[in-house]
Parts: sequence; structure tokens; C-alpha cells
Amino acid sequence: MKHTLSVLVEDESGVLSRIAGLFARRGFNIESLAVGPAEKIGISRITMIVPGDNRTIEQIIKQLYKLVNILSVQDITNIPCVERELVLIKVQATNNHRTSILDIANIFRAKVVDIAQEYLILEVTGDPGKTMAIEQLLSEYGIVEIARTGKISLIRSSNINTEFLRKTLSSQIIHS
Repeated sequence: MKHTLSVLVEDESGVLSRIAGLFARRGFNIESLAVGPAEKIGISRITMIVPGDNRTIEQIIKQLYKLVNILSVQDITNIPCVERELVLIKVQATNNHRTSILDIANIFRAKVVDIAQEYLILEVTGDPGKTMAIEQLLSEYGIVEIARTGKISLIRSSNINTEFLRKTLSSQIIHS
């Protein structure tokens, strides 16, 4: 199972290197990593996607707390969160397919950020399901390059799990 860890650290040189070293020494993998300034000056938030069972994740969290400059570590996998990812996709866009690609971009509210004779670069922001869905549709036209930020996430103050609501509503629609 993939877990989402939210880690607050003091914004000092070497923090990310120590975290990466810890994961390498223990043989743990980081599937996605996003780092940026947090709400307080001098603090950064690291969002990591880490595969592993609950026991493995508990071990990782304990090991992270042993590092200098780690302020807090939270496994937010099962907590209602707002999750987003930014993806840039360069897709082949010949004259025959350009309109279809632009229609897909419009449906997903993607922005065209570059246009050339045979290519388009689209900027897509959304939850990981949205970015995966548009990537699948565009693969039919020939994806040339992809760059993604990795998932970022914040806990919902409302404590409402929209993923749960979406599944519940879908289930009710199917059964009616």
C-alpha cells in the first residue's frame, strides 16, 4: 500500500539529504517527493509517497523522528485531505488530432502552455486520479515527454472525505 507522509522540517541545508540517506540505508523507496516552504518562515513541508505496510511506515516515522531538524511526521493516508499534482505533458498534435487533444484539455481544464507546429504542452493540475486519466487519454496521440511535481497534500479542516462522498454518490446513482 502507498502511504502519504507529511513531514515538517527546519529549513536548513542537508535536511533532505539526511532524509534520503535514511531511506537508502534502510532500503526504503520514495515514490514521490515534493518539498516547499510551509506556513511559517524557516519551516518546509515535505510530502512523500512511500510504499509499505503499516509496520514499515511506523518504522520509517520512528527513524525520521531521530533525525535532526525534523519537527513533525504524520501519516495522512487515511485522513481526509486535499491532494493535488501538477503535470506538464508534451503531446504530438498534428493537424488531424489537434482539435481532439484541445477538446480533452478543455474537459480536464488543462491549460495549453506551449504550442508548436506538431506539439502541444499542456499543464494539468488536479488530484492524482485526474492526472492519470488525462495521461491515459493523451497517450493515444503520442506523449513525447512528461514532468510532474509529485503529490502535495493538506489535511481538510472540515474533516469531510470527498473521496468517500464521491464513492457513496456513485454507488447510489448506480443502484437507483
